Amino acid sequence: GFGWTSSYASGKGRDTITSGFEGAWTANPTQWDNGYFDLLFGYEWELVDTPAGAKVWHAINPKDEDLAPDAEDPSIKVPTMMTTADMALREDPEYRKISKHFHENPDEFADAFAEAWFKLLHRDMGPKTRYVGPEVPSEERIWMDPVPAGNTDYDVEAVSEKIKNSDLTIQEMVETAWASASTYRHSDMRGGANGARIRLAPQKDWEVNKPNQLEKVLGIYETISSETGASIADVIVLAGNVGIEMATGKKVPFTPGRGDATEDQTDAASFDVLEPHSDGFRNFHKSGINVTPEEMMLDKAQLLNLTAPEMTVLLGGMRSLGISSSGHGIFTSDTNTMTNDYFDTLLDMSVQWKPNGTGNSYEAFDRSTGDKVRSATRSDLVFGSNSQLRAIAEVYASSDAEDKFVGDFISAWNKVMNADRFDVQ
Repeated sequence: GFGWTSSYASGKGRDTITSGFEGAWTANPTQWDNGYFDLLFGYEWELVDTPAGAKVWHAINPKDEDLAPDAEDPSIKVPTMMTTADMALREDPEYRKISKHFHENPDEFADAFAEAWFKLLHRDMGPKTRYVGPEVPSEERIWMDPVPAGNTDYDVEAVSEKIKNSDLTIQEMVETAWASASTYRHSDMRGGANGARIRLAPQKDWEVNKPNQLEKVLGIYETISSETGASIADVIVLAGNVGIEMATGKKVPFTPGRGDATEDQTDAASFDVLEPHSDGFRNFHKSGINVTPEEMMLDKAQLLNLTAPEMTVLLGGMRSLGISSSGHGIFTSDTNTMTNDYFDTLLDMSVQWKPNGTGNSYEAFDRSTGDKVRSATRSDLVFGSNSQLRAIAEVYASSDAEDKFVGDFISAWNKVMNADRFDVQ
């Protein structure tokens, strides 16, 4: 934008209008040196007002060599400055320990700054497999969420058969795969099924992931993994595909090669922020959240890089298979067969929806008899109330849309399962 433009005098150099924090922090502001800490610990400081009225700190009785050059004429010297945030590095006991250590060990400070700067610029680029160029570092940092190379040399069909014979339900297989893959965030390329971090803290204990059910399912997958050579990450995704194939009779694409991350490769605290407090696809919404479930669902969809039709078909397919943490929104009598019953029933005009007082769920009453016939959440009903989403829902509710519904679901499902497969994209 043009926020930098100014009509005051020349509008640049010493005439630049700033936020009010005016000055340099060191005597050589264009050179890398230890001057910042030298000044911070070398002087006593006093609080002063800048010409713009901001509060900054100036050194008391600074030496000439510790003054900064003027913005236009280097022969003119001006005071250096510190903000209150800078003074905290000196006055706060814990910050002071760190700052003094860096002051006394400038080489270590330079290395630490280089690491922090590299992290700042690359934090949203995803794992190292996405880096290109001659300066890609050989070592991996834990904040890159490293994943060891996966194995592709195993019999996928044999693994599929073991999964089918495991006595797991379609719902357990599909829900576990979704729980693993849907942590992906397109905003910073974190999360996803690769690494199978759903078996590690903190993901294994997240409420949305049904820890007791998850423990049972992962125990079976670990056995299959050890017997076949497939990674647990691959087994999780393949099992989700198997569940969908059982429900649709259609083949779901699968690309092996995911790896299994270890606890040492996982910064557990950094994964806390990936915990879903709401997941409309699983009809999960924690109480006490000041954002509506449908808004949270839209945010989840954009983090997964989904289009509106992909979001719609995925949610409808999940409900068709009986996946709903709250139990609401299940509009079919056969949750082992994927049909478009969900959309057909959702758009039924013979019922009237009324809130039941919970703030999130609604009940449908037959307009003729007054009987309560079903229940749903805001995440369900938005596909009938929002004009754009309703138009998509009407397509999938059509009597001749069964094949399209299943085909589109498989396509969108495959997209989510492979969202973090940067090694094959």
